[in-house]
Amino acid sequence: MTTSYQKELEKYRDIDEDKILKELSPEELAQLDLELQEMDPENVMLPAGLRQRDQTKKSPTGPLDRDALMQHLEKQALEAKEREDLVPFTGEKKGKPFIPKNPKREIPKEEQITLEPELEEALANATDAEMCDIAAILGMYTLMSNKQYYDAICSGNISNTEGINSVVQPDKYKPVPDEPPNPTNVDETLKKIQSNDKDLEEVNLNNIKDIPIQTLKEICEAMKSNTNVKRLSLVATRSNDPVAHAVAEMLKENKSLQILNIESNFITSAGMMEVIKAMKQNTTLSELKVDNQCQRLGDSVEMEMAAMLENCPSIIRFGYHFTQQGPRARASFAITRNNELRRKQKKT
Repeated sequence: MTTSYQKELEKYRDIDEDKILKELSPEELAQLDLELQEMDPENVMLPAGLRQRDQTKKSPTGPLDRDALMQHLEKQALEAKEREDLVPFTGEKKGKPFIPKNPKREIPKEEQITLEPELEEALANATDAEMCDIAAILGMYTLMSNKQYYDAICSGNISNTEGINSVVQPDKYKPVPDEPPNPTNVDETLKKIQSNDKDLEEVNLNNIKDIPIQTLKEICEAMKSNTNVKRLSLVATRSNDPVAHAVAEMLKENKSLQILNIESNFITSAGMMEVIKAMKQNTTLSELKVDNQCQRLGDSVEMEMAAMLENCPSIIRFGYHFTQQGPRARASFAITRNNELRRKQKKT
C-alpha cells in the first residue's frame, strides 16, 4: 500500500503551479481564494466578519434609515397574530381553600405534669424573658440561640429581654475614639536634646507625620552627644533611608540610649542594613524595634540581624517579624542567651 501511494504522489511532483493558475478564470480564482481563507468560527476574540466567509452576493440597498426600520418593525409586530391560549382563562377558582391547621396539640394524660399551685401561677404569669432564663437553667439549649443560652447562664440577671422566639441581634460595641494627636513640640524637643537637658529622658515623636526629614536628621545628630535621653521613638514619622543613615551614625557615637523604636516607616533594606551594622559599635542599647517597614527587607538583612544579635549581648529585646526560619531560630537563641547573661550580671 505504501509503495502504490508513493507512486500516486510522484505524478504531482513536476506540476507547474504557475501555469495552472494562469489558465484559471476569474470565477475560479475567486473560488480558490475563498477556499484558502483560514476561518475560525470558535474564536470569540475575532470580529464576526472574520470568523466565517462572506457568502452575501446582494449589493447594498443604501444607507441605514433608522426611522423607516422602526416603522417597519412596529407594523410587522401589529400585524402578527397572537398565539391562542391552549386553555382559555375564565377566572374560575378550582380546588379547596387553604385552612391552617390548629398548631395547639393536646397533651396526652401520661405526659401531663401537675405542679403545685404556686408554681403553676408563677409560670402562667412569667414573661418571655423569664421563660428564656428558666429554659437555660434547665439545660433546654435547643429552644434558644447560643448567645441567649450563655447570657442566661453567665449573668445573674435577666439579660434576654426579648424572649425565646426573638431574633438574635448583633452585639453593639461602643465606638473606639481615635487616639489623640501627639502633643510633643518637635522644635522645643530638638532644642532640649541639643542643650542636653537633664529632665529629658524620653523622646516620643510617634505618629507625627509632618516632621521634615532635615529635622529628624538634626535630632539624630544632636543625640550623638546627648547623655540623658534613654528612650527614642520615631514610629510612623515617615522616616526614610537618609534618616536611617543618621540613626546609624548616632548609634556609633551615643553611649546612653537604651531603647530605640523606628517601626512603621519607609526605610528600605539598604537603610536598615546601615542601622544593623552600626549596632556592632554600640554597647548600651538594650531594646531595638524595626518592624513594619514599607517593604520587605530581604533575606540578607535578616541574616545580618541574626548575626548582630549573636555579637551584641546588650540587646535583650528585638522587635522584628522574621520571614525565614534560619534567621528566626538564630535570633531567638541569641535573645535567650543575652537575657540569661543579663540575669547573671544582675545576680553578681
